[in-house]
Amino acid sequence: MRTGLITFHFAHHYGAQLQALATMKAIQGLGHECQIIDYRLPHTTRTNQIFKKSRAVRDMASDAHTALHYAAFQRRFQRFEDFVAQEMELSPQRYTSFAQLREGPPAYDVYVSGSDQIWNPYIFQDKQFDPAFLLDFVKEGRRIAYAPSLGVPQLPEDKAAELKHFLEPFSALSVREKRGQVLVREAAGRQAKVVLDPTLLLNGDDWGKLAAPPQHQGPYILCYFVSDPGEAAPYALALSKRTGWPIVQLAGARRKIEGAREIVFDAGPREFLGLFQHAAAVVTNSFHGAAFSLQFRKDFFTSMSPKERREPTFSRIYSLLSRLGCADRIIGLDTTAPIDAKMDYDQVYERLEAARADSLAYLKAAVEGTAMPEEETIPQGTNGPDLCKAEDCTGCTACAAVCPVGAIQMKPDHEGFLRPVVGENCILCRKCEKACPALTQPVKGPDPNCAHAVWNRDETVRGGSTSGGVFSLLAGHVLDQGGVVFGAAFDGYMTVRHTCATNEKELAAMRGSKYVQSDLGETFHQVKEQLEEGKPVLFTGLACQVDGLKHYLGRDYGNLLTCDLVCNGVPSPAVFQAWLKKLGAEHGAPVTGLRFRDKTRGSWSHSNMTVRFADGGTTATPLHRTTFGRGFGMQLFLRPVCAKCRYTSTSRPADLTLGDFWGLDPKLNLPTDREKGVSLVLVNSAKGQKVFDALADQMGQTERPLAEAVAGNPRLAFPLTHNAKRGAFFAAFAAMPFDQVEQKYLTPPPLPYRAAAKVLTPGMKEKIRKILK
Repeated sequence: MRTGLITFHFAHHYGAQLQALATMKAIQGLGHECQIIDYRLPHTTRTNQIFKKSRAVRDMASDAHTALHYAAFQRRFQRFEDFVAQEMELSPQRYTSFAQLREGPPAYDVYVSGSDQIWNPYIFQDKQFDPAFLLDFVKEGRRIAYAPSLGVPQLPEDKAAELKHFLEPFSALSVREKRGQVLVREAAGRQAKVVLDPTLLLNGDDWGKLAAPPQHQGPYILCYFVSDPGEAAPYALALSKRTGWPIVQLAGARRKIEGAREIVFDAGPREFLGLFQHAAAVVTNSFHGAAFSLQFRKDFFTSMSPKERREPTFSRIYSLLSRLGCADRIIGLDTTAPIDAKMDYDQVYERLEAARADSLAYLKAAVEGTAMPEEETIPQGTNGPDLCKAEDCTGCTACAAVCPVGAIQMKPDHEGFLRPVVGENCILCRKCEKACPALTQPVKGPDPNCAHAVWNRDETVRGGSTSGGVFSLLAGHVLDQGGVVFGAAFDGYMTVRHTCATNEKELAAMRGSKYVQSDLGETFHQVKEQLEEGKPVLFTGLACQVDGLKHYLGRDYGNLLTCDLVCNGVPSPAVFQAWLKKLGAEHGAPVTGLRFRDKTRGSWSHSNMTVRFADGGTTATPLHRTTFGRGFGMQLFLRPVCAKCRYTSTSRPADLTLGDFWGLDPKLNLPTDREKGVSLVLVNSAKGQKVFDALADQMGQTERPLAEAVAGNPRLAFPLTHNAKRGAFFAAFAAMPFDQVEQKYLTPPPLPYRAAAKVLTPGMKEKIRKILK
């Protein structure tokens, strides 16, 4: 068969040229002629140029860097040009527009629409499909597709209709990733087979023949990043420190990681292959970086983008590595392998060979026009319950508590946050799905018409509380009625857990803010037992915990009073424990007690974090000046869901909401010293109002506009912002000793940097970030 392949073959990108060559050679290896149709878009040719030749600030910065390394970039340019000329069999005629192709198309028996994002309409200048890559120029001959990518999660209706029209003449369809399979099915109503990237149709020996040996002698860690190194960088640095191997980084000055001994700017495709072939290990965030690590049997780690992590089944790197049984090489998953773990390439290659044979069988049948091989049938076991995604989970424990057979356990994930894990004894009753707040629409209640500034008249209790001591009033009221109180307290191991108090002594440990997520354990079961016995119960916790309790209970109890707290996100318990351990090591004795905001050595607005040690020593430092407080304030190690919290409004799930009244008008005259602490109270229900009124004699209070409370407590209006360095922090936390993590991420930057940060506006900072990307 005379076969013509059209793909991105001329772009000066390693993956583009190597996948094009691999597809051509794979077809030739099946016994057929194959040429690459020499279709070169002017836009692609321009992007290959060494200099941007643009007045845009970012392009000017790029050109300035290029000028400094001109000789290297010139060598790189020529090596890409030579690779196409020497290795690819091109059509006799070159085409620079679709019109040329349509007017005089090359003659073949079979036309192959090849790999890469050639079906992504949004990468072209007009944001439309390029008909050339959908073979719309073909007059005679069969049309097939091998591993093209649409590169988008969704297609609008107009583009879906276009795609359907373009695909109708195709006799065989395949795609590079599962998301493309879904889009083809939705748009055209046709099944497309998911096949291997073409670079994996050849083997390591094939690629080794094309490789040029690197200049670097001796073992090295190769870093290859196609986007911000992010969470991959800490793994490279940690691996280098453990092994003593230097880091060699391939291209990308603006993606340089600290500690790179050598940066290679002049690598063409041959040099790219050689760098992978001779590396001792690889750290990358590129799909083809992982693919060639596999080809050359290298221990490697890679990472996914945030979008891929949210839907990993649609990620091509996750799909590939999970298929080969080595998804543990992806950084930032619960299953990520230890940094010094070796790969079992015997197992990997057994699966890779099977996947390669499967993809080649499709390609052979498609080119020859024979019957497609039967799809491998994968036995389907019993599916587990459809719980919320990890990034949507608050750890409220409702799913575990409601399970009738105890099949769900709350276990810490790789970041230290408790999440549900479903065991094999699951009976698939799906009660957990109904109990999960994240799987239901939040029920919005009426917003309170005002806020209350409140303080406890008992100065001793107020002084021992974080703000105005209102929690103690609520708890005392319930205890006086013979009830019980559930709240967060430190245990003997400095772990924050929800406990049950039946007297004033047990209540004392619950006072004060806890800037770490509490372990609810069996609390929901205990609450229900007390309610069923008819005892008055006060449950205090975060809004997500209160909502989880209500979903678990499934009905309202007249003897249940709930109180939620204005929350600024929940830090990782694992990070907190690591910080405590380091604190104890520095002091010479373990930490035995801690108050995050202690007013005894300061005031309400200038409180200290007081730490007690086993030897009797204490320290007192403002929370924001500690490394833990700094990371908390930067949202570096908060639970993922905190960045999109659904409880950030004045419509709350609890009967009462408590917080610090930071927005209280400073000109307001109060009949008390506000520096002793003033609580914010929102009354959210008739039950809450009844209790609030009953405590009138024991507290001072004044009504304030709701807007005043929101102004000082923005979490009543909108969630926290996501810190882009969060993934890198947790990658470092997994791979490095904590003192190194603390130094890199939690220590204040030098004074000039801090001064500039104060002067620059957010808009100016964003422009600088874009330039430096």
